[in-house]
Amino acid sequence: MDEPKLKSPSPQKKPKVVVRRKSPPSRSAYSLSEREEIFRRFSVQRPEPKGELAHTNAFTLLVAVALSAQATDAGVNKATRTLFDVADTPSKMIALGEDRLRDYIKTIGLYRNKAKNVMALSHKLIQEFDGEVPRTREELVTLPGVGRKTANVVLSMAFGQATMAVDTHIFRIANRIKLAPGKTPDDVEMNLLRVIPKHYLYHAHHWLILHGRYVCKARKPECERCVIADICKSPEKTWDIPASLVELPAQVIGEAID
Repeated sequence: MDEPKLKSPSPQKKPKVVVRRKSPPSRSAYSLSEREEIFRRFSVQRPEPKGELAHTNAFTLLVAVALSAQATDAGVNKATRTLFDVADTPSKMIALGEDRLRDYIKTIGLYRNKAKNVMALSHKLIQEFDGEVPRTREELVTLPGVGRKTANVVLSMAFGQATMAVDTHIFRIANRIKLAPGKTPDDVEMNLLRVIPKHYLYHAHHWLILHGRYVCKARKPECERCVIADICKSPEKTWDIPASLVELPAQVIGEAID
């Protein structure tokens, strides 16, 4: 009887390697001279812009920014006004305890989870950083509840580093006015760092946030109050500043259009 023919083993298929590529930088709708003029006007309007989260040191800033996710700065400030009087360091926060911390911040959205994160990051600061807030993004994002945006805010406001923290306002504006379009906050951050003139980068984060909060609002942009309305290339734009006002100081422009 003939021996049965043995099938040669089929070669194992190699697992398909998926290479994730970064999104290519999107092109800004503005020339270099137009971008220079946009941020020149922002600098005239607000020469020394300040963040609106109340804090007394790097630790309280870190906590305030962590609490501000899906909450307003005003709401966070109301909750932390008395909290930071009794817990302005990691050791004092741990001594306060999670239950009492929740009582202070219970008016803030997601306060239970945020309280856990604040306690956890306080412990980690003491155990791994001698109670000090680290000065690098790589170290900051290892803290519980701290993402890239929070880290960038702390690096900018506490340590004077030129960073671009992309919140909902900045993400909206970068795409709405076609300054630095991107599909994700990371894309927008990368594109903004590329297109903003370097000498304006340090304050650019606050200029864009305040512009989005008070002028280029989510539901309806108030183009009649905008200092860059004549330059803006947003399809949603409804009004241009008269050319005769362009070179006037921002406060004069504001008075002229009120």
